[in-house]
Amino acid sequence: MRFSSLLSQLSAVTPDTPRDLAGDPDLRGAEALNRAADGQLSFLEPGNSLAAALEACAASAVLLPPDPELQRQASARGIAWAALADPRLAFAEALDQLHPRRLPQPGIHPTAVVDPSARLGDAVHLGPFVVVGADAVVGDRCVLHAAAILYDNVELAEGCEIHSHAVLHPGSRLGAGCVVHSGAVVGSEGFGFVPTASGWRKMPQTGQVVLEDGVEVGCGSTIDRPSVGETRIGAGTKIDNLVHIGHGVSTGRGCALAAQVGIAGGARLGNGVILAGQVGLANKAVMGDRSIASSKSGVHGEVGAGEVVSGYPAIPNRLWLRCSAAFNKLPDLARAVRQLERSRDA
Repeated sequence: MRFSSLLSQLSAVTPDTPRDLAGDPDLRGAEALNRAADGQLSFLEPGNSLAAALEACAASAVLLPPDPELQRQASARGIAWAALADPRLAFAEALDQLHPRRLPQPGIHPTAVVDPSARLGDAVHLGPFVVVGADAVVGDRCVLHAAAILYDNVELAEGCEIHSHAVLHPGSRLGAGCVVHSGAVVGSEGFGFVPTASGWRKMPQTGQVVLEDGVEVGCGSTIDRPSVGETRIGAGTKIDNLVHIGHGVSTGRGCALAAQVGIAGGARLGNGVILAGQVGLANKAVMGDRSIASSKSGVHGEVGAGEVVSGYPAIPNRLWLRCSAAFNKLPDLARAVRQLERSRDA
């Protein structure tokens, strides 16, 4: 694809967008800046050492931030470029154009098992060994890859994609455009047991899991249903691989949960919450709108809207940074205290 044709497909590019086509190279793919080669597209984000990075770049075309010096440097090296406010977002759109996805054609594989009471929409694809249970509903243009399993009474709105070996348990409800990746389990029984004199008595898990529109669930992640009520994941929320979401959890819209996050039952997340890798939320913990927990934080109480917390137990990030800086000084501080004690006792 010619660079000029690619630019015409990017939403942020207008006739006034600064650019230099530099021969309008034919692009065959894309790569990170330090690995890009001839015939490939790359991008630069605002930050340090950009000039040095661009000087070593071998890409045929780059998406730049609005920096006249970088533009001059790219033109001097014969690299085609366009300057955009958000080069990373434009690069994501470019990848869609350079490497378009090819979804399977509509149809039902002969080995798929579909209960007679299930309802299938138009233009669905059911791959080999897919199972669709009783009273399940599969919306228009849904794709179920090989060995995906829908238990009874599962409902998928239009445009969902369920990857191989993902499992949706009874009563799960998915909004439009949801994606569930391989090995993920949605709607499994929550961890509910009542202690008795003779041992643990199982609490029946009769609730359901609801994924609102545009939710994406990564490989190997699990979202449990509660004993009553629902576990609800807000629209546009993105869940990484190996995340566990306990029974009765609710999240707002547009949250991002990184790998190995664990959220205990009844926790509540507002809109736009970010949980970095290996964050743990205790039972009924609360994260306010747009709050952030950095990697390996342990949240036990309530985090206010817009707050950033770190550490275990989680404390305000700035305080945690000060504590971390002091940690390496503890041996010297301990030595100084011992010296003071000896001086006092002398």
